[in-house]
Amino acid sequence: MNVGIIGSGGREHAICYLLNKSKKVSKIFCFPGNAGTNLIAQNVNLNTDNFPELERYCLRKDIKMLVVGPEKPLVNGIVDHFKGKSIRVFGPDKISSKLEGSKIFTKKICQKKNIPTSKFKICENLTETIDYLKNSYFPIVIKADGLASGKGVYICKNFNEAKVAAKEIFNGKFGFAEQILIEEFLDGEEMSYFIVTDGKNYKFFGSAQDHKRVGEGDTGKNTGGMGCYSPSRLLNDALELKIKKKIIEPTLNAINEHGGVYKGFLYIGLMIKNDEPFLIEFNVRMGDPECQTILPTLNTDLMNIFISCCDGTLNQSKINFSKFKSICIVLCSKGYPEKFDNNIEIEDLEQLKLLENQNIFHAGTLKTKTGIISNGGRVLSFVSTSDDFLKCRNEAINLIKKLNWKNGYFRADIGNKVIKI
Repeated sequence: MNVGIIGSGGREHAICYLLNKSKKVSKIFCFPGNAGTNLIAQNVNLNTDNFPELERYCLRKDIKMLVVGPEKPLVNGIVDHFKGKSIRVFGPDKISSKLEGSKIFTKKICQKKNIPTSKFKICENLTETIDYLKNSYFPIVIKADGLASGKGVYICKNFNEAKVAAKEIFNGKFGFAEQILIEEFLDGEEMSYFIVTDGKNYKFFGSAQDHKRVGEGDTGKNTGGMGCYSPSRLLNDALELKIKKKIIEPTLNAINEHGGVYKGFLYIGLMIKNDEPFLIEFNVRMGDPECQTILPTLNTDLMNIFISCCDGTLNQSKINFSKFKSICIVLCSKGYPEKFDNNIEIEDLEQLKLLENQNIFHAGTLKTKTGIISNGGRVLSFVSTSDDFLKCRNEAINLIKKLNWKNGYFRADIGNKVIKI
């Protein structure tokens, strides 16, 4: 079967890498892909926002399935466009994708279904927001309602910081804003929990802890993710049961009541406090860099999982992961998440020798006639799996040091919660 993958990040390269191992996959097309996917698939520079154009290309190339990596096409209704047609799409439909597309939609579901989450207030304009903030306790969390590429969340220590955040959101930093979400600050430890679902059944698809902050010791500005370890140290049988019964199942039931059909990955972002899970957010796709961290431990054919989700036969499938631990360290362009330079050559990348337990997944890269250049803030993901987190981290760091890319920087403390030196 010919398969198309939408996206250009490390997540999409990791998916491409796994699908390339499947005997059920004949050829892979990546829209637009990166320098890494270019080695194992055909990159296609096509406007994926134009669903009819994408459909015509898929029909021409006999692509029978599309795997959607990022959230934007899902929120814009790519699944609905292809419904009833010969091309299957792995991902949730437009109604289901509102779980990520609108934080307020999700909070209202939490309210209706008694899903544990932070207390919240929805404000309609800047004046109402500032009046509410004057009587609030700090720290407090302020969120833009719609998609903001993981950057529309402000943790504000005082009234002045909150006022600046509210102004930026209402002034259109993340697009037109009709409403704003203000949340109580939850104290605890974060965990990422993943499932895959076919609209009726769901199965566990890994756990992880992401490092969002740019600086070591989890300090500084929020990023798309500086690195990750898996599995999460917090997960146990009792906690997992609470996550399923209190959060996942009520949410999937609510989506069904709204008329949605949820097929695909669901990321559940959690805050764990005293062994109790609280929902922070949903993502309607695999996380990045969690995807690069978890997929190398998957023993099941990924294509079989995608097919069973699209066909509604997930209950007949078994999903097996190895017992190995995994760490991913992201190599970024200097200056990220603020201003950074693109088009910087990454010399000797293709000469790096990898062991069987190591991967380098491309994100912000482009292949040119003269070599590979940077094309984004997060450039490469270095992944190692083994029976020891410290060994994983040391191997990933050693690879980064061997590459010795002068325009790159990384966090050397990924996995600090599970590695005690």
